[in-house]
Amino acid sequence: MIKNSLADAEPAVFWTSRGGAPAEEPPVRDGDSADLVIVGGGFTGLWAAVQALHEDPGADVLILEAACIGYGASGRNGGFVSESLTHGIGHGQARWPEEQRRLIELGRRNVAEIASTLAAAGIDADLRLVGKTTMATAPHHVGELAALARLYEDAGDRVTLLSAEEARADVHSPTYLGGLRIHESGGLVDPAALTYGLARLAESLGARRHDHSPVVTISRYKSGLEVEVAVERDGRSRASGGRRVRVRAKKVLIATNAYPSPLRRVRPYVLPVYDHVLVTEPLSEAQWGAVGWGERQGLTDNGNQFHYYRPTADGRILWGGYDAIYHFGGRVRAAYEQRAATHELLARHFFETFPQLEGLRFTHRWGGVIDSTSRFTPIFGTAHGGRVAYAVGYTGLGVASSRFGARVALDLLSGKSTELTGLSIVRRRGIPFPPEPVRWPVVALTRQQMVRADANGGRRGAWLRLLDRFGVGFDS
Repeated sequence: MIKNSLADAEPAVFWTSRGGAPAEEPPVRDGDSADLVIVGGGFTGLWAAVQALHEDPGADVLILEAACIGYGASGRNGGFVSESLTHGIGHGQARWPEEQRRLIELGRRNVAEIASTLAAAGIDADLRLVGKTTMATAPHHVGELAALARLYEDAGDRVTLLSAEEARADVHSPTYLGGLRIHESGGLVDPAALTYGLARLAESLGARRHDHSPVVTISRYKSGLEVEVAVERDGRSRASGGRRVRVRAKKVLIATNAYPSPLRRVRPYVLPVYDHVLVTEPLSEAQWGAVGWGERQGLTDNGNQFHYYRPTADGRILWGGYDAIYHFGGRVRAAYEQRAATHELLARHFFETFPQLEGLRFTHRWGGVIDSTSRFTPIFGTAHGGRVAYAVGYTGLGVASSRFGARVALDLLSGKSTELTGLSIVRRRGIPFPPEPVRWPVVALTRQQMVRADANGGRRGAWLRLLDRFGVGFDS
């Protein structure tokens, strides 16, 4: 059944396979210049361009994208919009208790401003602030969700703790032992439509963009910076080899996320891990009736290795997560985007969750690289005397928090002390991952211990407790 369900699945990203992308722009030319060069045309880079031009409409802003708009994580994700800036309220309470209230307020404001920007610009990205439900699929999850419910209630969120019967009455799955319904916090969006809309908005405000323009180095040049870009002689780009062109900039904002940063000091803090996704064919009315899911909110389960799933606007189910695959050396390759073993595992888990959908087929399968950090949240900083700023490491929750990250990076570039630059979550970077060949076995051991904890009633072994003590870990 599993292989049959995947037999016709196209090895392509559902969101970006439907068309509608902005026309690709040619690679940057040698000798170009700008007030602000943004390295990366994903969510962080696009939000940075939009916010910079809202502040200073006369600024010359240039976006250099290594591939094309929507190619990376911004066009591949599940489209979950989270108000959390701390990888969940529990993690925020554990890591930044003194700033937790403020970070919650900033996260809520961030999502509200995303919604108002889309409305004002007429961007139809199917944004639906319907909250989400986290489902308990193991007995120990029930108590964990009860503790989370108290944190949400203390923060003023409207939540409902669900019994097994209530969870199954909402979404019909025999695997549910309970749930936590978060009613208004966050929601869902079409990530490709959001990416394309932001690109067009940035262009309408005056931003310039060049695709196939991977930045390889940044260095000082007189009173500014010189950005080196690898471009092939036929006009296409290639990060290694090809000819090099140089662009001058007063300031640079790095938004490369999981891809290798041109600022080498950032690389030890970012762990590229691959996440994989399936999308079904549209469900019939009878199939939706068999599933329930009346509010069409996003769903996750509560394990260390967790699934995320959601409906699409045209009646499909997107199903992803669980495996987080790290490749030796932190390599990022297009070949890693397809992994038959993981897609088959996801399909098996899908039908275990929804056995009533037996016979449903998947139409798309893909993977993409996520930028994880040891503290599960973005890191921020500056270089070259404050002329360069970066915001990377969203660990799977960047759809909304990337706008906040872009705001932080712009504040850092301003050189002024602001509400955001004073936050400890901004001022401290956390702990870097060890270099290879140590990194690979450390990640493998951590993954093994996380699986063991899930199978052992959530009890964390000595290795995970040691990581917890220092506030570090591995996640997707």
